[in-house]
Amino acid sequence: MSAVSDRPPVAHHRPSNESLRDRLPVFPWDKLEPYKKTAAAHPGGIVDLSVGTPVDPVPELIQKALVDAADSPGYPTVWGTPALRDAITGWVERRLGARDVTHRHVLPIVGSKELVAWLPTQLGLGPGDKVAFPRLAYPTYEVGARLARAEYEAYDDPTDLDPAGLKLLWLNSPSNPTGRVLAKADLTRIVAWAREHGVLVVSDECYLELGWEADPVSVLHPDVNGGSYDGLVAVHSLSKRSNLAGYRAAFLAGDPAVLGPLLEIRKHGGMMTSAPTQAAVVAALGDDEHVRVQRERYAARRAVLREALLGHGFRIEHSEASLYLWATRDESCWDTVAHLADRGILVAPGDFYGPAGENFVRVALTATDDRVQEAAARLKP
Repeated sequence: MSAVSDRPPVAHHRPSNESLRDRLPVFPWDKLEPYKKTAAAHPGGIVDLSVGTPVDPVPELIQKALVDAADSPGYPTVWGTPALRDAITGWVERRLGARDVTHRHVLPIVGSKELVAWLPTQLGLGPGDKVAFPRLAYPTYEVGARLARAEYEAYDDPTDLDPAGLKLLWLNSPSNPTGRVLAKADLTRIVAWAREHGVLVVSDECYLELGWEADPVSVLHPDVNGGSYDGLVAVHSLSKRSNLAGYRAAFLAGDPAVLGPLLEIRKHGGMMTSAPTQAAVVAALGDDEHVRVQRERYAARRAVLREALLGHGFRIEHSEASLYLWATRDESCWDTVAHLADRGILVAPGDFYGPAGENFVRVALTATDDRVQEAAARLKP
């Protein structure tokens, strides 16, 4: 499958002379600022459960690897060191069940958000091409399509999409924000449909190691793809599993026919992970114990917050994986945000992730144990 669009340019649905500002949506988090101020004024201080940013320490073995590689005066390579590629291929086979993964099947990236935002552009998509993503989704999927001036469409089931002009299909399992996990049978069906119609599937699997009531499966698993990576790319991040959001450490794995051209484009763009970060990733991917410890932390926080929300009259949907609880009181998400802000708790309104989330809020598990307990105390009747 080609990584570059072969559709001829056609008239775009937006004016060609629009500015970059016109092409981008309003940055949603700015709308939350007044509620953040309200929550911060609580006598006990704010409990910020709005953004999924890690708060626990970077594991010592990873810090040590970073420090040991600190004397790195030369430029790193975009493809990464052989040791980094070995670490990625080994992890993909060990953790995802993928087979016969070589260095040609992997590509380091500078955190997953930059990849999501710039992938349509790097694939050569533009007017007349279409990008599709889940109806409830991380906003950057839409931003990436807008930056490329491509069309975009949200879906409930991607196999119901009109494949005409569809070049890039985003999957997200486990989902941000809902925590929903796509079953192996659904992934298999979607991959078969996409291949039938020549659509590139890029699966955002950054929360795959955080399954609670489900065991997430990668599109790279042979039961899903039949032993072929054609037309498939998986996105993985170390931000959540290893507390490395500040390191900007992530990678792609999948079809070499897609990753090869991306590597060349990223070389020209200088999109390289720092040498110390590359060394840190090698250490992180080689150690499973710190991931187990961090999972236990999140599982305990999840149990406390889930019980507190249910006791406060919330209903929780999906949330079988990821770092969030998708909760509702069957009212406007902004009414819920205000209600919780009055109690010093800040959460993300569901409509940040699409109109279908207008009655939900996303509650992150990323606060310290003490602050999670404080939130639970404030939610008691």
